Amino acid sequence: MIRAISRSVAAIFVAFILAMIFIVGVEGLTSILYPFPPGVDSSDIEVCKAHVAQLPTSAFLVASVGWGLATFSSAWAATRLGSGRHGAHGIGIGFALLAAAIMNMMMLPYPTWFWIANLVVLPAGIYVGSNLGRARPPIAQNAHA
Repeated sequence: MIRAISRSVAAIFVAFILAMIFIVGVEGLTSILYPFPPGVDSSDIEVCKAHVAQLPTSAFLVASVGWGLATFSSAWAATRLGSGRHGAHGIGIGFALLAAAIMNMMMLPYPTWFWIANLVVLPAGIYVGSNLGRARPPIAQNAHA
């Protein structure tokens, strides 16, 4: 039992690290493609709100795809590595990422379509990732062999 719990915790941890790699990568890419103006304090929430409000659609598309890939890959990894390849591992990390995305979207002035896209893409990533991470049923042996 301790081994199963340890494996589940490790799977969630690895999946979280994988998600952070994707998210930091996406945020890094968007900061290169759409940088803050020189000399502004990017840690000021009002400056961030103003910056997000003027971003082009392509910036939001990159973010939505990246967040979706982060959710999918972490749900897959957590399920695949977790004890018994149970889908709850992927669902758990996926919903944690969905909650984080919602909190982020509540803080900044994202367009309505971005909300809708993420509220479709992220749960789809959770569903597909956790299902693909499960063990496959054994292939039936040919009765004529």
